[in-house]
Order: sequence, then C-alpha cells, then structure tokens
Amino acid sequence: MNGWKLTYHDFVPKQELLRETLTTLGNGYIGTRGAACETGPSDIHYPGTYIAGVYNALPTKIAGKTIYNEDFVNCPNWLVFRYKIDDGPWFHYFEAIILDYKLELDMHNGVLSKHFRFQDTKGRITSITHQRIVSMADPHLMAFVYTFRPENYAGKITIFTGLDGQVVNGGVERYKQLNNKHLVPVDVGKFGEDGIYLRSKTTHSKIKISEAMRTFAYKDHKRFFPELNLVQFGRHSCMHELVLDVQKNHRYSVEKIVAVYTSKDQGITDDLQEAIQKAGQAHSFSQLYDNHKQKWKKLWSLFDIELDGDDFFQKVLRLHTFHLLQTASCHNQSIDAGMPARGLHGEAYRGHIFWDELFILPFYDIRAPEISRALLMYRYRRLGAAKKYAAQHGYKGAMYPWQSASTGDETTQIMHLNPLSGNWGPDYSANQRHVSAAIAYNVWKYYYASADDQFLQDYGAEMIIEIAHFWSSISEYNTKTGRYDISGVMGPDEFHEKYPDSKEGGLKNNAYTNVMAVWVIEKALFILDHLLSPKKRKVLLSKAGINQQELERWHDITKKMTIVIDENGIISQFEGYMDLEELDWDYYKEKNNNIHRIDRILKAEKKSPDYYKVSKQADVLMLFYMLREETLEHIFEKLGYQFDPSIFEKNFDYYYPRTSHGSTLSLVVHSYVCSIFKHKSNTLKLFKEAMESDIYDTQGGTTCEGIHTGVMAGTIDVFLRVFAGLEILHDKIGLNPDLPESWKAVRFQICHKNVRFKIAIDSKCLKIEAKPKSKTEETPSGIPVQIKHSTYQLVPEKLYTFSL
Repeated sequence: MNGWKLTYHDFVPKQELLRETLTTLGNGYIGTRGAACETGPSDIHYPGTYIAGVYNALPTKIAGKTIYNEDFVNCPNWLVFRYKIDDGPWFHYFEAIILDYKLELDMHNGVLSKHFRFQDTKGRITSITHQRIVSMADPHLMAFVYTFRPENYAGKITIFTGLDGQVVNGGVERYKQLNNKHLVPVDVGKFGEDGIYLRSKTTHSKIKISEAMRTFAYKDHKRFFPELNLVQFGRHSCMHELVLDVQKNHRYSVEKIVAVYTSKDQGITDDLQEAIQKAGQAHSFSQLYDNHKQKWKKLWSLFDIELDGDDFFQKVLRLHTFHLLQTASCHNQSIDAGMPARGLHGEAYRGHIFWDELFILPFYDIRAPEISRALLMYRYRRLGAAKKYAAQHGYKGAMYPWQSASTGDETTQIMHLNPLSGNWGPDYSANQRHVSAAIAYNVWKYYYASADDQFLQDYGAEMIIEIAHFWSSISEYNTKTGRYDISGVMGPDEFHEKYPDSKEGGLKNNAYTNVMAVWVIEKALFILDHLLSPKKRKVLLSKAGINQQELERWHDITKKMTIVIDENGIISQFEGYMDLEELDWDYYKEKNNNIHRIDRILKAEKKSPDYYKVSKQADVLMLFYMLREETLEHIFEKLGYQFDPSIFEKNFDYYYPRTSHGSTLSLVVHSYVCSIFKHKSNTLKLFKEAMESDIYDTQGGTTCEGIHTGVMAGTIDVFLRVFAGLEILHDKIGLNPDLPESWKAVRFQICHKNVRFKIAIDSKCLKIEAKPKSKTEETPSGIPVQIKHSTYQLVPEKLYTFSL
C-alpha cells in the first residue's frame, strides 16, 4: 500500500494536535478529529466533531465593544472511552509506560488505527488496538472498536464510554477570550438493551443535535453480553459502564456505533428518532466498515492520482485528496453547506467559507462535478443575502460577504487579536470584495467543465449577472482620467488594509479586483447575448432591475477600467503602492525565526504593514493564476493598456521578494506563475513547499487548528496544470506534459463535459482513453483532444498512445 498510509511510530505530546488534524475522519456531513479517545481536551489533545452547516453566534465584550462571532460548533464528543484495570487509576498516556506505539491513517480504506502497548505501575502489560471510521457509505454513522489483550495478568477492566455534551469551542488559542459555550442540554436517555442517546441544542441558532449510541462486546471475536449500566452526568452527558473479566492473552473488544442527526437535516421530522432508528439498525463495526471501504474504493477510482518515482509527493497528493473528499463528498448534494476554508477538521477561521473555494472547486469540477454543483448551490441560496448586503452599502446587485456561515450575512470579525502583542485591533478584511468575483469565476468554470446548461439557466446565470451588476455599481467614473475606479476595497494581499495614516479601511484600484470585475462583466454580457433565450434574458434582467442604459455602462467599463501599470510593465498592486517604503527584509529575517506573519511582527513593534511594500500572499500574480494569457491580453488591450508576455516574469521578479507567504495559498500561486515562464527549478521548489505546508505544519501551529483546504486543492490543481500539462478548453481538454526527471509516470482520470478520460504519462509517451460518463449519453463519433499543439479525434473506448 505504498503512498496510502500516514504512519507515526511514537507518541510525541507536542505533535499530537497536528496529528489529530491530519488523521481527522469525515464524510462531507460530519468530521471528527483524530484525537485520542482515552483523554479529554487539553494542551495536548483536542477532540472535536463538526457537522457541515452547524453554526451558532455568541456575543463577547472585547476592548469595550460587544461583538458577535458566528462559530462552527464543536458538537458533542462521541469518542469518550475511559478504562482502568482493577482498582487502579484511569488510563492516561502520561501515567503509563508506553512500550510500543503506532498510529496509522489508511487513506485507501478511510480508517484510523492505533496500536500500542503499555505497562502500568504494577507491571501489568496491556496491548491495545483501536480502529475508527466515519462512514462514507452512510453520512450519519460513526464507529470504533477498541481491543484489549492482557499480556501478563488477569483481572477486571472497567470501562466508561458514551456521549459528552459538556464541550466548548476551545480549539484555537487566540479565540479563547471569546464566549465559547454553544450547546445546552435537551435530553439524555436509554433505548433498547444496549443503546443510549444525547440530545443538545445550540443556544442561538436553535439547531438540535442528536447522537444515539450502541455498545457491543466481544471475547476472542465472539460476541458476549456484559451488563451495561447507564451512567448519567447531569443532562449534558451519558455513559455506558461495563466491566470485563479478562484473562491473560485473550482479546476483549468493545464496539461503539454512533448515529448523528440534526434538526437541519433534510427530509426528517424528528432528529432524535432518526438517530435512534439508524443506530438500532447497525449490527457491527465490521459490517459498517465493509460498506465504508466499498464507497472509498469507488471514490478513489475517480479521484486518485498515481505517481511513480517520488514517494513523498505520492503520499501527500493522496493525503490532500483524502481530506478534501472528507470535507465535501457525494453526500453534500443533500446538505446546505459551503466548503469551510479549514475543513471539518478544526475551529480556525470559525469554520467560515471564504474565497478559498476559488482554489477548491476545480478539484471537483473535473472529477465529480455534482459536488461542485452542491457547493455552488450554497452560494445561490444566499444570493438574496448578498443583494441585501450590497444594498446596505449603497450598491446594486449581489455583494457576497468575505466570510460566510449559516445565513450568508457578513461574519467577518470586526476585531482581530495579534497573538504576538496580545492586543485587539480593528479588522478591515470584510473589504475584500473580490470574493464576489471568485464566486462568479467558480460558476463559470463549473459550467465550462461540466456543460451543465440547466444549472446555468436556473441558477448560475443569475448569480453572474447580479455580481456583474454589483461591480458596475461599485465602479465610479473618474472625469479627470476618463476611466472607472473602484475604491474602498482590499485585495488578496490582506496585509494592506488601508492607506498610511488613514482612519478608514480600503484601497483604490486594486489591480486584481479591477481586472476580475471586468472579467465578470464580460462573462455576464456573453451569457446574456449568447447563452440565454430572449425570454430568459428578459426575465433575469427584469428581476435584477437592469435596463439598457445599465448594459451600455457595462460595455463602457470593459473598455475604461483603471489598471495602474508603469512603462516597464509592472502592475501596481493598488493605486499608491509604489509610493510605499521598502522593508528591510534582511533585518527581520535575522531577528525572527519565521516572518510569514510579518504584519503581526510589525504591529507588535507599533508599526504597520500599510506603510511598506510587503504582501502576505500573491495579489497581482493571482491574475496570472486565474486567467489564460490570451484572456489577459484581450482585457488589457481592450482597456487600452499594452500587454507583453514578459509581463509574467517581470511582475513575478518584482513581487516575489516582497511577499512573506503568510498564506500557504501564496506558494501555490507562485509555483504556477513560475511555470508560465518555464522556471522549472523554482516551480518545483515552491510546489514542494506548498506540499509540505500542512503535513509538516510549516507555518508553526496553524494546521493544528484545521487543514487548509485551499492549498490542498491548489497543489493538486498545479500538479495537473503544470506537470501533466492539463488544460480545460471550451470544447476539449489539452495535454502538454512536463514531468520532472525523477518522476517516472503519472496516471489519473478526469471528466470533461460528460466524457471521462483515463490518462497515463511517462517520459516517452502519453496514453489516453475517452469514454462517455454514462451509457445514457449519446456516444459521439469523435472526441476532440489537444496533445501539445495538435488536435485529434478519439474514438470512444479506444486506447491511444502519443509519443512525447
């Protein structure tokens, strides 16, 4: 199983939080961190369970202000499993001698396993095996089996296992000053002969969460029926107590099966009864595991990338794929939830949905577009909220919030804690209006890859048109320059929130924002003119309140938007950027071990990044990541600006040394941009750094709080676009491979416009087979594919080989 397993051979307290994130199990509906079930939350362990779309808002008084934060709720802990031998203490890793230890995540089968042996103070040695799943076959089921083998003693093992609702959101250190108790108890109780249940409710959003649990016991693989005592700790938690009479070298297993439903779930009337019924139907861990493995096998057949010649890249490609599928999967079609920037893996960013979807949806577009569609429907259902948000700021159309949670209202914090100084300060990041462009971009890219015309007609066109209306509304005509300006915004950079000494947040003419505004408006005009029927066009324009005069304004904006660019082709990140001071990078690198968050370092010194040419992540360069060269050339020349292909390298050379990569997304973008001007060594170097960022937590503690879904999807996107040379064109796919010398072969599948392609690449040849996705699809006589610069017509289900 080379490249399928993430394995740790020791217990290292300082690394446990990171490992818990990386060994999280989920299925798109629910995720549970890979925390040890034998202990509760501490500085070393943090058990967390999160259900897609379950948020709750609480007020906190900070710096003299009452602020509300809508959090991704840490749901009741179903992992609880405590035990002791005879009258000894409850097992704890620090109070025993760990003789052997192995923690292993099997990504192929979606199972987390742990094996360890420990010796207690009386010299008793116990061998432990633990297996855990969060079912991919049934999103409401989770289970584990815990096996004891006494090696040199006989006696009694007393076990407490159950459901704990006395949990808070405490997984992010800098949030701990905020109110964090989101759950109140509703009911606990017993069902059947071996079942218990716990029902909780969020304090403000009033979402009910029901967990029902059954406990089974086995001796040497044969089920037996020890007495199960129901132990209640108030209304917040309930436990099963069972006592095992154990003999030396026999195996004793306890299975725990848990069903979870919420009052948000579609098509149910009673979440508690659904949970009880689902748990009651489950017969064994092995049965659930068999179904679970089959579902993962099917997913891997669609999503796996096989790489020969580099074990590290192979493993991390699968790790990234695994965690993306655990965050959003086939089950998301029935869930009203977006893609949290930190997955179902932790509480960083409070589980909110950002622009990171821009990097993520292409991962699904070309493999399982129905998942992309489900995530885009989350945005469509909040179109009304986006229109209301725009109106509140005096704009028309749809202005999506920078951070979104349950309702689609703006959930960005207004105060930010600097962990270096311990001070709270204003947060202006809600001014990142470019999130609306990202949503329009994702709608178009999904349609482009899937040919889902029904989605475009029913939902997507309306979203793009309303977003274009917003960009027109926020654009102001400047009579002095004869061009349109966009003011009061922040770009992807994020370090520059406002102009030096200004009391108001926002910048003018951010290049990325302005170009993407033009791109969105052009796409909206194209859809109106070419993809909608006259009747549908009239309906959508009427619904959006757009008249002919407004459409003429749109055309004018696409010819007169401002881009600040000098005679050398350097695009100014925003108007006034070139007037800022240069930062003494050598000084700060020598003074600090890590300068990724140079903004916090400067603010702790009572300075501000607003004064310096310093960026958190790619801003101008994002344009080169997003848009094809011919698209950028078209936009620039239509706006009256000179465009030269050397613009890519010139701007990379200017901005790269001024960027701290405070977001790992920056490494993804820079790696791709390097590839455009064929800088192979730097491309691979930056790509490797991006691949290392989560598995090694290179930013020093951020991965402990949740994975970075954007960088995980972005690395896979770069892998295919750069090294496999994959290009998604209008009517075909293109392939122009450029594998590093050490890579022997690459194999993967993609789907484009209902045709599935199997592709294999090595140093000498490219093999490809095309097959309609469904037998119900009309089989075309020829399927176009562009290999390097030539187009070929492939006969379906025939294997072709091309020399490289």
